[in-house]
Amino acid sequence: MILPVILSGGSGTRLWPLSRKMHPKQLLPLINDTSMLQDTINRLGAAEEINRALIICNEQYRFMVAEQVHHSQIKQSDIILEPVGKNTAPAIALAAIHATENDEDPVLLVLPADHVIENVAAFHLALKTGLKQAQAGNFVTFGVVPDRAETGFGYIKANRSQGENNYYPVDKFVEKPDAEHALLYLQEGGYYWNSGMFMFKASAYLVALQQFAPEIAAACEHACEKASRDMDFIRIGIDEFKHCPSDSIDYAIMEKVANAVVIPVDIGWSDVGSWSALHDIGHSDQNDNILIGDVKSRATRNSYVRAETRLVATLGVENLIIVDTDDALLVADRERVQDIKAIVEELQNENRDEVLIHKRVCRPWGCYQGIDAAERFQVKRITVNPGSILSLQLHHHRSEHWIIVSGTAKVTRGEEIFSLTENESTYIPLGVKHRLENIGKIPLEIIEVQTGSYLGEDDIVRFDDIYGRQQ
Repeated sequence: MILPVILSGGSGTRLWPLSRKMHPKQLLPLINDTSMLQDTINRLGAAEEINRALIICNEQYRFMVAEQVHHSQIKQSDIILEPVGKNTAPAIALAAIHATENDEDPVLLVLPADHVIENVAAFHLALKTGLKQAQAGNFVTFGVVPDRAETGFGYIKANRSQGENNYYPVDKFVEKPDAEHALLYLQEGGYYWNSGMFMFKASAYLVALQQFAPEIAAACEHACEKASRDMDFIRIGIDEFKHCPSDSIDYAIMEKVANAVVIPVDIGWSDVGSWSALHDIGHSDQNDNILIGDVKSRATRNSYVRAETRLVATLGVENLIIVDTDDALLVADRERVQDIKAIVEELQNENRDEVLIHKRVCRPWGCYQGIDAAERFQVKRITVNPGSILSLQLHHHRSEHWIIVSGTAKVTRGEEIFSLTENESTYIPLGVKHRLENIGKIPLEIIEVQTGSYLGEDDIVRFDDIYGRQQ
């Protein structure tokens, strides 16, 4: 049996302003109408050996991940929450420990949640080869056949004097090279891009971890001993995991085991590490442009233009990345997109909200979007999914006016409980307990006007919440 372990904890800063710290690229529909996480799960759905999955994600993303998994092809999935990021070796250790709890020993298929694979049939064929090698006790990595001298990836050198045509022993792992060495690797052959995808038996990984990274093994074991279930989620021991060393699977395990093998793959792979990469894998027009959203283009070439909320027009430009969102506009030369990280770091240093969240913020019950704001008021559009309910709460510093735009709401206001429908409204005074519930079959849309001396999201005192949130 193959148990996919999908790593969904990255922040994707190089795809800012679309990817934000609280809504990273793997949870966004960048390629089609589904998110990259969903694409990763869905491409596994046709594999005979796979009927469930294990997701590792950040605590902050848990509700978005759960919702997206629910609408994916593999419904039977556990979600392990990392209280802090410790890189890939500990994350995979948590998965391996969980996978072996019931005396099972599946082959783990480790996949990043934010990669593109265009040739799914070739990918599945490679998985069959990987399964045989992993069942034989080997540590499998998948090496992407390079089509250019790329400096943005690490490389795997295969020992092609041994092995078969579809797999080889690993000679060595190579760090990201400079341009000269990348060209030499391409010319020499036998070098493959390190895809970050792996296969091995769960028990084999734990044995190797005990041998080569015993501190990681011990910390993860202690953290799992404190694990508890919370709805769809598995919460591990926070204090125990915080003391775990941080390391990648490459450094901790793959570079040290004697039985690592590489399976060369030509599967239309991309790690979608930049806006240029998104341009390269997209379906461009006759002028080599990728145009998404309400875009009008004239005399524009070799550009990626994405309009999220309004009309964007381009005239007489080329080699540009233009990404327009509610609260931020990026205009960049395609050759400089790797430098976006520096802009994000500057925004972080200034404590700017634009690096953290979008104006449209996802919640387990739906979402809200800021419309307008000033010193003592702000206006939000709130969408509550059918059957969903917000927490019972109050605010110390603000009152709220709710206007129902569509749908049917059940409102709790102090001791009162009543229903509201389209074109009806209510007022929630400061300090009064209140709750909102969608009791209809369509999304509940309301306009909320907040007034008061402080309008921050941390002015919430929760008394009851079906999602287990404290604040």
